Amino acid sequence: MNRVLVIGGSGQLGTEIRRRWTDYDVTAPAHADLDLENTDALAAAIDRVVPAAVVNCAAFHNVDRCEAEPDRALAVNAVAVARAARACRDRDVLFVTVSSDYVFDGTSTRPYVEDDPVHPISAYGVSKLAGELLVEAAGSRALVVRTCGVYGLRPSATKGYTFVDRVIAQARANEPLRIVNDVWASPTFAGHLAEALLALVESGETGLYHAANAGPVTWYDFACEALAQAGIDYAVEPISAREWKMAARRPAFSALESGKLRALGFDMPSWRQGIAAYLGSL
Repeated sequence: MNRVLVIGGSGQLGTEIRRRWTDYDVTAPAHADLDLENTDALAAAIDRVVPAAVVNCAAFHNVDRCEAEPDRALAVNAVAVARAARACRDRDVLFVTVSSDYVFDGTSTRPYVEDDPVHPISAYGVSKLAGELLVEAAGSRALVVRTCGVYGLRPSATKGYTFVDRVIAQARANEPLRIVNDVWASPTFAGHLAEALLALVESGETGLYHAANAGPVTWYDFACEALAQAGIDYAVEPISAREWKMAARRPAFSALESGKLRALGFDMPSWRQGIAAYLGSL
């Protein structure tokens, strides 16, 4: 059984799964064809495809919109995810879903591991943690995989661009680049995340894992490295998070340690390698 059903198949991560899981028969409908919230349609798709695994790449991940629409965030990131987990449980299908570094509050001084206490500080983070807990409560065979700052060849459906794209475009247009230098994360290339998910599925393991390009790095240093690797000499102005006025609070430090994944024999590449792989794939 090598069939896989991907929810959110036209997004950044879904696109990379389709590209990289070459030994699998991947069915990856776009959101318009399979909505995570449509439980009946999802159940019908599982029955039609008869997959060995269902991989959920769909989410309401516009952090600031989640702050304005917390009920919507919970409906998509928690309630719909729980229903998908139960549909898989009832059919003895492995359920894989992607969670977020935003389940943490950012007070750590070292990359978070899976056992660290969770304490989300935004509506988005609350909704993703609720999704994790509801999947666990469903009792399904499941992998919950936290990641951080995903960027891929297909631009974000909500933003229309990736962070790397925006930095390079603004530099080429000679526009001011002001990037926060006191927020630390583990920005992750979607291609590397897709490969990590494949390794987890093939391991036969279940449970909670972190999968992020090894860091940590500030968004300022990440932007400078992206420009350097793109061969662009351009000044970036470092600013504080206080100057970056956004609706939702972000963790000041949300880098993730992928130690459990490493113990299975899969090393996540570094954040610099993530940039190189992204630029090399364009």
